Amino acid sequence: MHTVYFSLGSNLGDKEANIRTAIEKINELVGVVVRQSALLVTQPWGFESEHLFVNAAICCETDKTPREVLQITQQIERDMGRRKNTRTSTGRRTYKDRIIDIDILIYDDLTINEPDLKIPHPLMYQRDFVMIPLNEILL
Repeated sequence: MHTVYFSLGSNLGDKEANIRTAIEKINELVGVVVRQSALLVTQPWGFESEHLFVNAAICCETDKTPREVLQITQQIERDMGRRKNTRTSTGRRTYKDRIIDIDILIYDDLTINEPDLKIPHPLMYQRDFVMIPLNEILL
């Protein structure tokens, strides 16, 4: 079994319910969720919005590969109504309001640096909305 840490965020609709639904789907499709942080209300990061975020971190035990975990979590996002961020002509990502955002933060002690999969998450240390919940559940 592998240990995976995720960051979850929502700033549209019933944000707390969105987080709960995503956790239930991860528990069902990825593996057993063994730890969950408290919910944290935060300002949007990287864009302007009138909608605050609700963020959380979870720890999951899985038999899936990192690539399988990515594919499953992206499908969960799509199933919940998430539209992907777009990129500008210079390749920069543009952030926007979202129903759900699921990021893989850590997968065991692996380091992966592929165009669509980077583990550990390269920006997690710059984001309090990730690190505060993550530190709450790290062993």
